[in-house]
Amino acid sequence: MDRRFFLAILLTAVVVLTVPRLLPTPPRPPRATPTDTTAQVVQPVPRADSPAAAVTAPPPEAAPPVDSGSALPAGDTVTVATPLAEYRFATAGAKPLQVTLTDYASLSDTGRQVRLARESVPVLRLAVALRGDTIPLDAIAFDADTDGSSGVRFRGALPTGQQVTVGYQLGADSYVMMVSGQVEGAGGGQLLVTVPNGIRSEEADSLDDLRHLAYVLKPVNDEARSVPFGDLDTVRAQVETDGPYRWVATKNKYFVLGLLTDSTAQGFAGARLAPEPRARRDPARSAAATFSYPLPDDGGFRFEVYAGPQQYKRLNELGREFSNVNPYGGFFAGMIQPFATAVMRLLLWMHDALKLSYGWVLILFGIAVRVVLWPLNQTAMRTQLKLQALQPEMQEIQKKHKTDMQRQQQEIMALYKKHGMSPATPIMGCLPMLIPLPFLFALFFVFQNTIEFRGVSFWYLADISQKDPYYILPVVMAVSMFFLSWIGLRAAPANPQAKILAYMMPAVLFIVLRNMAAGLNLYYAVQNLAAIPQQWLIARERKKIAAKT
Repeated sequence: MDRRFFLAILLTAVVVLTVPRLLPTPPRPPRATPTDTTAQVVQPVPRADSPAAAVTAPPPEAAPPVDSGSALPAGDTVTVATPLAEYRFATAGAKPLQVTLTDYASLSDTGRQVRLARESVPVLRLAVALRGDTIPLDAIAFDADTDGSSGVRFRGALPTGQQVTVGYQLGADSYVMMVSGQVEGAGGGQLLVTVPNGIRSEEADSLDDLRHLAYVLKPVNDEARSVPFGDLDTVRAQVETDGPYRWVATKNKYFVLGLLTDSTAQGFAGARLAPEPRARRDPARSAAATFSYPLPDDGGFRFEVYAGPQQYKRLNELGREFSNVNPYGGFFAGMIQPFATAVMRLLLWMHDALKLSYGWVLILFGIAVRVVLWPLNQTAMRTQLKLQALQPEMQEIQKKHKTDMQRQQQEIMALYKKHGMSPATPIMGCLPMLIPLPFLFALFFVFQNTIEFRGVSFWYLADISQKDPYYILPVVMAVSMFFLSWIGLRAAPANPQAKILAYMMPAVLFIVLRNMAAGLNLYYAVQNLAAIPQQWLIARERKKIAAKT
């Protein structure tokens, strides 16, 4: 998680826990003809001392730089198009070179569609670890047979004469490639699958995209976990040993390349994640990952490749908990992920059922959340009113018995009992504000990282997933928060700290949120505006209580 999120958590906690009375909780482009006709590929996988050496051997003293690629050996390319994507394969190495998502426009290069693999780096690279040797398929020229738009199959032979087949079956209405094949006489060996050194950035904010580069591993008997590129050691390779893995993936903010095994398969046995040598303070731009697939006695293999957007519906349809490929919340993922999933499902349902733009969905959602939280906020605010009413008597008791602490406690307990309260009342008054806290954190992640918002225009905004270019929504958010604070201070006892917070918090949150997604600022602004009636009613109650006393 980046520093902005930690700061946002801190500020949210201050708002929720410290001043709940003053600051209620805020709650497709035309297809283009591909022009890239020159395919390249990275250097072959180094030879190993044992079949599993590329994955299970101890990390080397220093990982080599990530290779940017070399010219493709003599051979041909094969292009297969489906309604959703265009796939380009190389006969040298029997590998997919590029996947172009024809329904998604690049936001960094106008007039072009999103491409997943970086220049000179194939989508997948295959090798066979057998009898103490690692044989890369890159140097082997395969014969290719195509089957219209449904896929392609390659046939070739290893230098040892063993026959190899690799097939890619493409889904007509999905981003899934079914990869299957056989290596003759390779039973007991491993198929080594190397993924790109990072998903290509097609976003206007490429630096933000870099922060989301990560590998995600899903052990068969454990939850999915993310390994950000920035968390990899800058020198040593990282060998993962908690497999087998039901699926593995590499991703950026909005797109993902995942390798998934069938529910009855053993899964990928291990993973070797190599860093990009860099200065520790430099952002991690690339890495290298190789995953091992144990070959059964007949040398056959079969797994799926999902190469596409992180759309919740599509990921969820694949099962195997692949919808958690983008685990929200970092260290708190176990707590926040269920709430994030619930929020996503609700937003998608509202969009489909109401047939509204996601901008309007966010507005309606913000109002609905404020209505749902109304009773909790009302309870917390009224508890604060009761406690404020007790303050004069409480101060009098403390002053009168300042030298007799036991008597002071007895008098305070009697005061609480007289007004139908207990010493736990202040804590219980904050509890209603704590209950929705995981939900509010989930909203932060969903609004910041949901591809369904990418490219969606609303009002003057060209894209609600990007920052507001004119800072109108951040200003509205900050001004509405200040107005809420101002209403909360009316008829309230003099409190210099509360007054300082009333002026500082809106400014601080404006600075923190101004460069975040416009959809996030839209939601918070709506939350603040929807909270004004409740805050105004509470202020009236406070004024009446003050008049009686």
